[in-house]
Amino acid sequence: MSLAEILLVVLWVGLTAYVLFAGADFGGGVWDLLAGGAEAGRRQRMLVEHSIGPVWEANHVWLIFVIVLMWTGIPPVFAAIASTLYIPFTLVALGIIGRGAAFAFRKVTTRLWQQRLFGATFAFSSVVTPFFLGTAAGAIASGRVPPGIAKGDLVRSWANPTSLAAGALAVGTAAYLAAVYLTRDAQRAGQHDLVDAFRRRALICGVVVGALSAVGLLVLWADAPALFTELTSGRALPLLVLSVVAGLASLVLLWRRAYVAVRVTAALAVTGLLWGWGVGQYPRLLPGLTLAQAAATDAVLAASLGSLAVGAILLIPSLWWLYATFQRDRTAS
Repeated sequence: MSLAEILLVVLWVGLTAYVLFAGADFGGGVWDLLAGGAEAGRRQRMLVEHSIGPVWEANHVWLIFVIVLMWTGIPPVFAAIASTLYIPFTLVALGIIGRGAAFAFRKVTTRLWQQRLFGATFAFSSVVTPFFLGTAAGAIASGRVPPGIAKGDLVRSWANPTSLAAGALAVGTAAYLAAVYLTRDAQRAGQHDLVDAFRRRALICGVVVGALSAVGLLVLWADAPALFTELTSGRALPLLVLSVVAGLASLVLLWRRAYVAVRVTAALAVTGLLWGWGVGQYPRLLPGLTLAQAAATDAVLAASLGSLAVGAILLIPSLWWLYATFQRDRTAS
C-alpha cells in the first residue's frame, strides 16, 4: 500500500468518526426541535443536552482533521472542492457557528423568549448543517466537481438530484444515530419513559433511512450510473450488503431492547454505506483525477503521517477517556 493510499484510508477513518459522532450530535438537535413545547419537551431536551454537552465541541475536531489531511495530502482535490462548493460549505460553517453559540447561550439564559430563540437556532442549524454537508458529498459522488479552481457550476454542482437525496439521507442518518444513542443514555439515567420514546423514534427513523437509501440508489442509477454500478455489482457491493444487514439487525435489536448492541450495528450500517461510496469511487477522486495524480510528494505524505502517528498517541486515549467518563451509569446505586 502506497503512502497516498494510507493517507486516504486515514482520511476516511476521520470522516467516518465525524459522521458517527458529530452526526449523532446534529441528530440530537433534530430531536430537540421535535421534542414539543417548553414544558412537555423539557426532559427530552435535558437528556439531549446532557448527552452531547461533553463532546459537541470535540466532535468537530474530526472535520478539521479531514480538511487538513485533504489540504496537505491531496491539494488539487481540496482546491477544487473548496472553490466549487463554497456556497454549501459557507452555509455549513454558519450552521456550525450558529448552532454552537445557540447551544451555549441557551444553557445560561434565564428568560423564556431567549431560551426559545436560542433553542430554535440550535435546532434549525442541526438540520441545515448535515443537509448541506450531504449535498456537498452528493456533488462529489455524482462527478460534478471537476479539477481546477471553481471549474464546476457554483449552484448546479450541489443543487441536483444526487445532492438533494444525499442531503436528506444525511439528516435522516443523523436523527437515526441520535435516537439509537439516546435510548441507551435514557436507560442509563433510569428515565424509562424516555427510553420508550426514543426507541419508537429510532425504529421509525431506521425504516425511513432505509427507504431514503433505496431512493438514493434509484437516484444514482439515473444520475450517477458509474457509482451505482460499483455499489450494486462492483467492489463496493460487500460494503453495501454489510450496511443493509447491519441496518436490519439494528431494527431487530431495537425491537428486542438491546440498547448497547444496537449502537454497534447502527454504526456499522452507516459505516458500510460511507465506505461503500469511497471504495466505489476509488481510485478516481474527481472526474479525470486519480489518487496517484492528486497526491502530494512522498516527503509531504511521510511527514503528515508521522505527525499523525505521534498526535494519535496523545489524542486517542484522551478522547476514549472523555467518552468513557460520560458513559458511566448515572442511576442511583
